[in-house]
Amino acid sequence: MRGGGLLAAALAALWGLTYLVTQVIVQPPLAAGRMVLAGLVLSTVLTLGYPSVLRGPRMYRRRWPPSRARRVGQVGQTSGAARRAEPAPISIMGSSMPLRSGLTAEAANRTVTLLRPMLGADAVAITDRQQVLAFVGPGRDHHHPGKATITAATRKVLEGARTKVLHSAGALGCPEPSCPLSSAVIAPLHVGDSVVGALKVYRVDETAPSRDLVQGMAGILSLHLELADMDRERRLSASARLDALRAQINPHFLFNTLNTIASRARTHPEEARQLLLRLSDFFRYSTRQQGQFADFGQEYFFVRTYLALEQARFGERLAVRYDVDPQVLGVQIPVLVVQPLVENAVKHGLAQSVKGGTVSLKARFDPLRRVTRIVVRDDGVGMDPATLESALRHDGEMGGIGLRNIGERLENLFGERYRMDLRSRPDDGTTVDLRIPLR
Repeated sequence: MRGGGLLAAALAALWGLTYLVTQVIVQPPLAAGRMVLAGLVLSTVLTLGYPSVLRGPRMYRRRWPPSRARRVGQVGQTSGAARRAEPAPISIMGSSMPLRSGLTAEAANRTVTLLRPMLGADAVAITDRQQVLAFVGPGRDHHHPGKATITAATRKVLEGARTKVLHSAGALGCPEPSCPLSSAVIAPLHVGDSVVGALKVYRVDETAPSRDLVQGMAGILSLHLELADMDRERRLSASARLDALRAQINPHFLFNTLNTIASRARTHPEEARQLLLRLSDFFRYSTRQQGQFADFGQEYFFVRTYLALEQARFGERLAVRYDVDPQVLGVQIPVLVVQPLVENAVKHGLAQSVKGGTVSLKARFDPLRRVTRIVVRDDGVGMDPATLESALRHDGEMGGIGLRNIGERLENLFGERYRMDLRSRPDDGTTVDLRIPLR
């Protein structure tokens, strides 16, 4: 089973796990709204993380940039299997998710049909700025798709970009006297700073839905709309803003983190909630980072978020040591370069070691040479020369996609001015020493 079938199976398993944890394992069961919000956040992460291009090899010793005769992408000819391992565009991986194809009537109809039972709502609608795109539930006879968004409450949300909670039929402002709806929460849908539509969740009694739940759902749907907009930009241009989106979340990391959250949900629910928030932060940064460069401080926060999630999984087997000079925090470096190096250290260095070990991150800025030096080291299993050469020749489980991707990006940005040294010995860990010039 490949492609969409594999993703569909993974999503089904994820929702099953979410239901099991929140409704069976946790006693008393969590509210349906919270279960749905958690499931959609994790489904979003899963969709964008399939497949990963953050997989990288453990290296024995290799220096970048290589000689003209042996560029990173020229270590042997790229095989057909290697070409098939290249990451797919993000537009393909998430096309089946709600509103992932854009704010269209068809996508909106699928979304409201999905959300109504999950939110425990009597009716759900999605609009753009002019009309109702989709409506499901009581009142559809007059809130039908294609009808102008004429209620004053909806217009205020579209114009003011603030969520409104309505507790009476009069506040809803529906001109139809027989309308059965009595309360609602209306939240804006954003693409960037612009309001492009609204999510409307109704009930037939005057107990309005949860404001926080509807706002959170609208935020997730807005993220899908923004990614759909980015996909359109990708097809129209080679905008550097989209390059960061090609660095996908490793699916193994995702599932391991979900298992960790599930194991904490019953005995340590607050810790599980914090881990879920960290996972959301990790996902948000990896997908919304704009351009090719960011302050080291932003990348540092991203790395710390990743390692906090991994420490929750490995416990005492994973120790982390940071040695970061404060003056390096404001220096700009290419986005999504440090985290894959740290991920390699955890995945290939320590995860295979029974006793675990330590991952260390050191960062310094040399104002005289105008160079940022970043060193990532682990004291894990290491690698011998033969394994290194095999990994570079074949993009398998330890293939060179991650480090080759980093090397090619840095070469495109800096030519021969950057340097990446890798040192490793069996049972003595691996060190990656990266030196990045100022722009």
